Amino acid sequence: VITVSDTRTLATDTSGALAAERLTAMGHTDVRRLIVTDDIPRIRAEVTRLIADPEVAVILLTGGTGITRRDVTPEAIAPLATRHIPGFGELFRWLSFADIGTSALQSRADAWLCQDTLVFALPGSTGAVELAMDRILSEQLDARHKPCNFIQLLNRIR
Repeated sequence: VITVSDTRTLATDTSGALAAERLTAMGHTDVRRLIVTDDIPRIRAEVTRLIADPEVAVILLTGGTGITRRDVTPEAIAPLATRHIPGFGELFRWLSFADIGTSALQSRADAWLCQDTLVFALPGSTGAVELAMDRILSEQLDARHKPCNFIQLLNRIR
């Protein structure tokens, strides 16, 4: 779990902590947390390092997905992508609409396959992380979910 923020620390990062807690509760092991500043080269370098680690199957980023000048997470990740997974962002915004209405348009939540690693970019709010984890990723990161899930795909790619 990488939190993209100029102001958060591991002690004050509630969204990253929530994501890590949910991943652990789902049975995922070796869940790590990092903080990276809102800087394209730094985000890209950290994600590139994790993609190269054969023990890392999923990278979840929180923060940097809005539309301000400092929101650069999608721009940092997109050049690393082998495949774009547009349905993740589409579904995230659709589910968000039920909670926050048209403000969901301001989210650039997204997902990619980068070599053989899944990378998800979520907004930095705890509500957004909760929605993504509980309504999308809890099923897609569970090998038992039918008719299909990302874990089955990773097993075929890796």
